[in-house]
Amino acid sequence: MKSIKLLGLPLLLLVFITSCSSVSVLSDYDQKVDFNVYKSYAFYKTGIDKAQISDLDKKRILRAIETEMSSRGFVKSETPDILVSIFTKEQERVDVYNNNYGWGGAWGWGYNPWAWGPGFGWGGTSVSASTQGSLYIDLIDNKTSELVWQGKGVGTLSNTKNIAKKEERIREFVSQILEQYPPNAVAAK
Repeated sequence: MKSIKLLGLPLLLLVFITSCSSVSVLSDYDQKVDFNVYKSYAFYKTGIDKAQISDLDKKRILRAIETEMSSRGFVKSETPDILVSIFTKEQERVDVYNNNYGWGGAWGWGYNPWAWGPGFGWGGTSVSASTQGSLYIDLIDNKTSELVWQGKGVGTLSNTKNIAKKEERIREFVSQILEQYPPNAVAAK
């Protein structure tokens, strides 16, 4: 029984760590569209220019999209079947934790061997802040100029100075979003 508990702890820790770094993904699409006809793509510059992130992060996202699209058999073209656009949102998330493990309140006012008065003890309050980011990838039919597919990834963005980690996180976002495309293949799974 003890070995089961010892094995369970690392598994629980692994689940916790991976859940913290994961990307929550949603996608939506036009059910009347035949996605099999799309073979080529280009970036929709007008839409990408509106994304409110740094030009360097835009380049990272676009490179990750190029990698994913080519791995799915798409070819970048001057006369594309679909146009790829991106949109981003970010929201600051603040978590407040009360870590007060006090003793004083247990005896009320008066003397106790460890503290005087209510609520006195160890700990205190800690605050952590993180950035919750959303990346939208839109696929637009070039002939009709209509949105045919949209993927959205939401996750915590690390404010790291390590550029390699930042690029890895962006690739993770893009990869997990585009796993949902094409919708017919996802529905068949």
